[in-house]
Parts: sequence; structure tokens; C-alpha cells
Amino acid sequence: MADHLEASVTLPSDPVSVATARRRVTEVLTEWGLPEGAEAADTVRLIVSELATNAILHTFGQSPTFTVVLQLERDETLRIGVTDSHPRWPQRLPAAVQQDNGRGLVIIRSLTAESGGRLSVTPTADGGKTVWIRLPWTTPAL
Repeated sequence: MADHLEASVTLPSDPVSVATARRRVTEVLTEWGLPEGAEAADTVRLIVSELATNAILHTFGQSPTFTVVLQLERDETLRIGVTDSHPRWPQRLPAAVQQDNGRGLVIIRSLTAESGGRLSVTPTADGGKTVWIRLPWTTPAL
């Protein structure tokens, strides 16, 4: 097994791209040995859905594309990154805010913590950012 596997997809910042990102992630995780019906696969798909949705909705049309990156490091750690070119970093809404949306980051943080992972944000060279999720990988890759 290689020490590092990586896959990525760049998609237009359009709501239909969220489903495409989920499908691509499912394909990659299956190739790497994680069964499609596994709880961890569901968690990763939900995280990607929320991150992709944030990259579309909260960039206010200023990021024409977003990129999803999956990295498997030494069969131990799965890194999920979603990059957009908008300079605004994700912000958690106060709990008192009553909205029908805006809870994506809370969901992402909860899923990440429940899985024993962590969230970080890094700037990109073009002034955007990548939201990274690091999760333990418990299924051996093929």
C-alpha cells in the first residue's frame, strides 16, 4: 500500500455539484476499501455535502468553482479538503440565531469531533481558503 493516496475533483459552484461531489467521494472511498454502506462513509459524505454547500452558498458567486480533495495518509488518516477562492473564512453562527439554514459548520464540527477528528482552515495562494477535516482511517485500503 502506498503511503499516500490522493483524489480530487473541481466542480462549478452550482447546487447540483453537491451531489456530484458526494458521488465522487463515494467512488474514491470504495476504491480505497471503505464499504459504501459503512457509517464512516456516510459521515464523510455528509461532511463533504456540508462543505460543498458552504463553498457554493457563502462565497456569494465570487468563487466560480470549488475543489474537493481526499488524501489517505499511511492507512491511518483521511483528510478531506474543500477549497474555494472567496476570502471569507467559515464562521459559526451564535446558538441564539433562529434560521432555517446556517448550521452547516455546526454539523461539520459535530461529525468531526464524534469521529475523533479535527477541523482546520488554511489560506490559499489566490486569497481563498481550504477547509480541512482530518479523520482517523480505520478501514485498511486495498
